Amino acid sequence: MTDLNALTAANAKRWANARLTRSFTSVARHLTAPNAKAKYQAVSAKTAVPWALIAVIHERECSQDWTGSLAQGDPWNRVSVHVPAGRGPFRSWEEAAIDALVNCAPYTARNKDWSIGRTLTKLEQYNGLGYAARGRPSPYIWSGTDQYRSGKYVRDGVYDPNVVDSQPGCAGLLMAMMALDPTITLTGPATTSSISVKPIPAGKPAAPSIANPAKGSIGAFIANIFNAVFRRKP
Repeated sequence: MTDLNALTAANAKRWANARLTRSFTSVARHLTAPNAKAKYQAVSAKTAVPWALIAVIHERECSQDWTGSLAQGDPWNRVSVHVPAGRGPFRSWEEAAIDALVNCAPYTARNKDWSIGRTLTKLEQYNGLGYAARGRPSPYIWSGTDQYRSGKYVRDGVYDPNVVDSQPGCAGLLMAMMALDPTITLTGPATTSSISVKPIPAGKPAAPSIANPAKGSIGAFIANIFNAVFRRKP
């Protein structure tokens, strides 16, 4: 079983040392475009997953195709056939995205720690921990950076050490997006979107005071007389 704490530390170290080996700017512009960002933020508001993560998952799973599900890229208006299979059909891309983050492994919406190491590890879990089990950087995360050279699962359970992943990795996408949109921050154990706001409970009545005497008390009787006198018209 993969040690997630060790993987988190490894991914944080890779992030600190990573350099891009190809340009991610064009894709990042599409992911941070106002219309796209608004859709990701709508899902973020209902799942507490930072919108930038939703964007990079969308790119990795289906090249930001709005007809594809965030879960695995299958059309969201039909029952999915790839893992996770049997999801849907859904009424919208947003509904399918919420299902993927809330109801499908690795249950990304349950995460509360969005520090960079944990964020990258959660993204790696989203794709699977086969690379970590081999002690190799995941191309899902590191493709397009100097932290990855080769190696890819070409299909379920089949690993080819010589294949190079041509898709942009999540880490490079995040770097490029952060350069374009300074509101994207992944620096601590919690982000605004991951902090749950508890409803304010019905408050207890204020403690009796001179300004707010208890009902039926002598203080209330005197206050009523006082108010009656000073509210009389001249």
